[in-house]
Amino acid sequence: MVFKLLQAEFGRNSPSADSNLSSLGSDQVLAILLCLPVQSVIAFGLTCKRFQDIAESDNLWVSICNREWGSRAVLAWPVLSKDKGGWKRVYRQMLMLKAGFWHKVSQLDVGPAPRASHSMNAIGGNITIYGGGCTGGRHLDDTWIASLPSEIDKGLLWQRSSIGSPTGRFSQSCTVVEDTLVLFGGINDKGTRQCDTWVNRGLGMSNFHETATWELLDVATCPPSRGAHAGCYGGDSKVVIFGGIGSEGTRLGDTWVLDLAEVPPSWNEVSIPVGVTPSARSGHSMTWIGGKRMVLFGGRGMRFEVLSDVWLLDMEDDAPMWVELRACKFQPIHDCPTPRAGHSATLIFGGRILIFGGEDARRSRKADAWVLDPMAGTQVGRDSSCKENYSRLLSGGEKLAPRFWRKLRQWGTPPSKRSFHGACALESGHSILIFGGLVDEEPLRASVTGLGFDSELHMLQLVP
Repeated sequence: MVFKLLQAEFGRNSPSADSNLSSLGSDQVLAILLCLPVQSVIAFGLTCKRFQDIAESDNLWVSICNREWGSRAVLAWPVLSKDKGGWKRVYRQMLMLKAGFWHKVSQLDVGPAPRASHSMNAIGGNITIYGGGCTGGRHLDDTWIASLPSEIDKGLLWQRSSIGSPTGRFSQSCTVVEDTLVLFGGINDKGTRQCDTWVNRGLGMSNFHETATWELLDVATCPPSRGAHAGCYGGDSKVVIFGGIGSEGTRLGDTWVLDLAEVPPSWNEVSIPVGVTPSARSGHSMTWIGGKRMVLFGGRGMRFEVLSDVWLLDMEDDAPMWVELRACKFQPIHDCPTPRAGHSATLIFGGRILIFGGEDARRSRKADAWVLDPMAGTQVGRDSSCKENYSRLLSGGEKLAPRFWRKLRQWGTPPSKRSFHGACALESGHSILIFGGLVDEEPLRASVTGLGFDSELHMLQLVP
């Protein structure tokens, strides 16, 4: 069966494939295996002792790890785990992804004031924070930038940009498109929804204190005014937004794309048949997962209900398509996050998404962390899974399955329960940073609402 698979992979129809493969050198067999999916590599190693030795070799599995997870994530993975059990064990750990370790990051000197519903992005080795809301329902209009040090445990030094800024707002979207930050919409402290588009092309540079300038982008068309929508990169110099709260206070369910490559740039509404799109909502998340695909999760719906559905927007073809995803029948239905809004959803290595925090229908904040693997989901209305082979058979007959949802164990000193915080991933996709958000105040300090605005910075490092 394995040799038939290899014949199919390489277009070889010779009945003597068995003997032909046996005559190949180890380096040649290794090169062939690196072109195969992992489950085929495992099956190949079960055919004979020689092929088993090759299929178990560290040279093969370190290459597979780099192929599947990316070289930066592999380099950032704890060294100790590479020494115990070899690289095949590292692959298994990075696939299963069960735990994360929290560190509180010190912020040297002055830094951003407490806030929520702000923007937080990583761009070109720098971290940026813009705007948000603060005590008294006031908006903020400040931009803060910090270079990521080689050892972040030593602290982060913030600098405030003094070169222009969009008008104050919160609940805007802010998207990294290559070396440019693109801001759209938001709400000011008078409740006015915005529909302007701003760009900043200097935030990722080492001399950002001289180049970080916001410019109002002159667009040919734009979406209706809104805030509390979600946006992300859409591939090919595009920004995609969905939903939010419009000027009349109603929740929206439309999809818009901004193409920065057009002259002049313009927003265009994506035409999708009614009934095959996510319902109208606010406070949800959208995360780019590679290519021209992005994932939407959660939010608050038209009747103020809080949601937990997952949708994939696929724009690879000329006709964009929304598809709802669910866990396959092998995963327990209770093994998934509760409905929420105001959470963060950050892309980590392997095309997966880390969900943290948020709040439920009663506005009770959360501090749980979940890993979502969109490619392990089943498309609603279709029999096929996003991954044709759900189970990955490893030595000893043990099945390793990519899970649609997996709850992350949290070690170290986790942040308090929070919602509407900011989050971004470090370049390796191995760690995320979160800043600020709405938190529950201590009883003696609580305001009338019992809510407080936070200004702490925390890092979650994914570990074996």
